Formats: sequence, C-alpha cells, structure tokens
Amino acid sequence: MTTSDFDSFRPPAFGGRRRRRKAGDQVGGGRPGGGDGSREMPMVPDVDVAAFDSYYGRNVVKPPPWGHEIPAYLFLGGVAGGSGLIAAGAQFTRRPTLRRNARLGAITAIGLGSIALVKDLGRPERFLNMLRTVKVTSPMSIGSWILALYSAGAGVTAAIEVDRLTGSRFPLGPLRRLIPAVDVGAGLWAAAFGPPLAAYTAVLLADTANPTWNAAKDELPFVFVSSATLASGGLAMITTPVAEAGPARTLAVLGAAVETVATKALHRNMDPTVAETLHHGSAGKMLKISEILTVAGGLGALLAGRNRAVAVASGVTLLAASALTRFGIFEAGIHSAKDPKYTIEPQKRRLAARRAAGITDDSITTAG
Repeated sequence: MTTSDFDSFRPPAFGGRRRRRKAGDQVGGGRPGGGDGSREMPMVPDVDVAAFDSYYGRNVVKPPPWGHEIPAYLFLGGVAGGSGLIAAGAQFTRRPTLRRNARLGAITAIGLGSIALVKDLGRPERFLNMLRTVKVTSPMSIGSWILALYSAGAGVTAAIEVDRLTGSRFPLGPLRRLIPAVDVGAGLWAAAFGPPLAAYTAVLLADTANPTWNAAKDELPFVFVSSATLASGGLAMITTPVAEAGPARTLAVLGAAVETVATKALHRNMDPTVAETLHHGSAGKMLKISEILTVAGGLGALLAGRNRAVAVASGVTLLAASALTRFGIFEAGIHSAKDPKYTIEPQKRRLAARRAAGITDDSITTAG
C-alpha cells in the first residue's frame, strides 16, 4: 500500500465492502428522497418543453451574415445554368444566333454572379481555398466545384463565339482545326453542369438550421430549378429574334408552370407558423409580385411570344419574377432566424405529434 501527501484530503472510506444496491432500494438509507447528503439533489426542476420559449426572447438560430450579394448570386447562377442548356439545345438544332446569345448570356451571368459571391466573401482567395478539397457531404464544397467546372466550360464556349464574331482573328495557328471538337465538347460540358449549378444553391440553403429554408427542403430545389429555367428562357427571348427563339419560349413556359405548382406545394407543406415568413413583410411582397409576374410572363410567352415586342416584355417579366423569388426566399429566411418563435413553435408541434403517435422512448420525446 502506498501513501501520499494528499491522503489527508480524501473523504472517509466506508467500512467494509459496499453492499450492492438491489432494484427498488432507495438512495440514502431508505429515506424518501435520499436526503442524507450522500448524493447531490437536483437543484433545477425538469424543464417543461411545451412551455419553453427562449432565453429572454433571443433568437435560437444565428442569422447568416450574408448581404444582398448572395441572393444576387443565387439568381445569376440560375440564369447561367439554364442558359448553358439552351445553348446546347441550339447547337444541336442549328440555331446559331440562339446558341451565341445563350453562351454569351451564360458567361455574363456567371461572371457577375462570381463577382457578387467574391464580394460577399471579402477576398477572392477565400473562394480558391474552398477548392483545396472535395467534401461530398458539404453542399458548399460540392457547389464550389460545380461553379468552377461550369465556368470553365462556359468560358471556352464564350471564347469560341467571340472568335467567330471577330472573324476568326484569334492567333490560334494550328490549334484552330480543333475548334469544332472543342466547341461540341465544351458545350456539352457546360450543359451537364448547368442543372446542378441551378439546383445546388437550394440544397445549400435547405441544409442549414434556418427555419424557413430547412422547412422548404423538399420543394425548394424544384422552385429554384424552375425559376432558373424561366429566367434563362426569358433572357434568350430578349436577345434572340423570334424566328430562332422557339425553344427558349417553350422552356420559359415550362419553367413558369412548374414554378407555380412548386411554389403552391411549398406554401402548403410548410409548418403554418414558418410559412408566415413567406407572406408578411418585404419577403411576402416580393414573393407575391413574383407569382403575378411568373404567370403574366408565361402567358405572354405562350400566347404572343412570336411578336417581338411581346417576347421582349415577357422575357423582362420572367427575369424580374425569378430575381424576386430568390430575394424573397432569402429575406424570409433571414427574418425566420431572427424571431425565436419560428424555431420553437414548430419544435413543440413535432414533439406533440411524436408523443401522440406513441413515440415515447427516444431522446426527443423523453427530454421533457
């Protein structure tokens, strides 16, 4: 047996071997509550989860520190992704004007969107740092690579179109004979990464703890992709003569129809408390105007899209509708994070529903 200078500070040991407590024995020598001091008594009563609000009314979820550059990027990325698809379709249906305009529109949109993204990040190298690794479980990591890979294809196709516009004056030398193969390959490359570019931002928002964005996780990708479709179709209707803009009109009408249905489903399936953020304040106004513009632009493209003036007006309307959708959903999410009721009240209802269904043996239902 060893001794130590600190033995005098040890609590007194029990005499003899400690008896193993049997089931049903009470703590503290059989006295109710075990008040013999041998064990600590709980100083705080159990929390009533149903009555819990928040600490002094403070928000439970921290609002993201994003400015308006982020919804601008969400909108421009969608336009770029849809334009890549339109350009590929025009390439294989021999519509050179539509192909050229869609490609130039794509590189312009993704260029402006990248500027907005870098401005929000603060320094360009922060975006480059996100490309140092690939994390398949992170929508932000995968989204960064989608943006980079799409931009590469869109940049090549745009350069080819500029070369054609300048009368093939780029000093390419013997490499010029490779342009037809590169043209087809880069066009397909941009078209392949166009839909993921339009959709990943919805997954990125829904993957957060933000009450509005997370509650819309099932419908938000459909809303964003259809919004990108109608916006890119609208841009092509503005820049391209009606003789070649037929596929763009079709895509715009399809996008307007799908977004209308997806938006209704989003409102219907969300928790009623969280859905308030989509109906009130500046977000509610933007989303309401967006719904009206989507229907008006889609009908204009469907019924009178062969008229040049109507086509341009419908295209502008659809672009505005898509932008308001992104900004409205963004503002609704920011508002929901600042008010604790949009986090707590849905949690109370989910807890009550689980208990009503007889689920009482997990860490969620037994917490209260």
